[in-house]
Amino acid sequence: MTRTSLAARAQGAGPDRNFGFLVHDVSRLLKRRFERQARQIGLPITRRQAAVVLYIARNEGVSQAEVAVWLDIEPIALVRMLDKLHEEGLVERRAHPTDRRVRTLWLTPGAEPVVERILDINQAIREEAFAGLAPGTRDAMITALGSIKDNLALNEERANDTEPSPAERSLA
Repeated sequence: MTRTSLAARAQGAGPDRNFGFLVHDVSRLLKRRFERQARQIGLPITRRQAAVVLYIARNEGVSQAEVAVWLDIEPIALVRMLDKLHEEGLVERRAHPTDRRVRTLWLTPGAEPVVERILDINQAIREEAFAGLAPGTRDAMITALGSIKDNLALNEERANDTEPSPAERSLA
């Protein structure tokens, strides 16, 4: 492939041109917008901490391990984040009812106004992001992105199922 044809291919054509870059840029801008608005209203947590709080709000009693997997972060990083949320009086850890090794996560009563503020920020950002788009376009875009996410997650799961484990690799 010549350098010119490679450059033309990299430029892309059609509706999916630069799709990954666009998705990344939208995500980056949404995150930046959340951080700015949270600072402006004095919200005492970061965007990632807000994500943890919302996940716990939707799944009270969830294990720390499940939250770490959902956020795709190392458990130790989550522990530090949970320590901060606990210091802010937003999250408490409880022992699992049947497995002493597992810690479950619960919101404190003091977390309710913070959850409301997070949801308000998220709503305002969604309104900014979708300004000028017809409701049908919004719904179609969200549905399409959900399908894309599901496709990629399924393919990732299949790839993980076919890869040999570290123990299997060491036997080879």
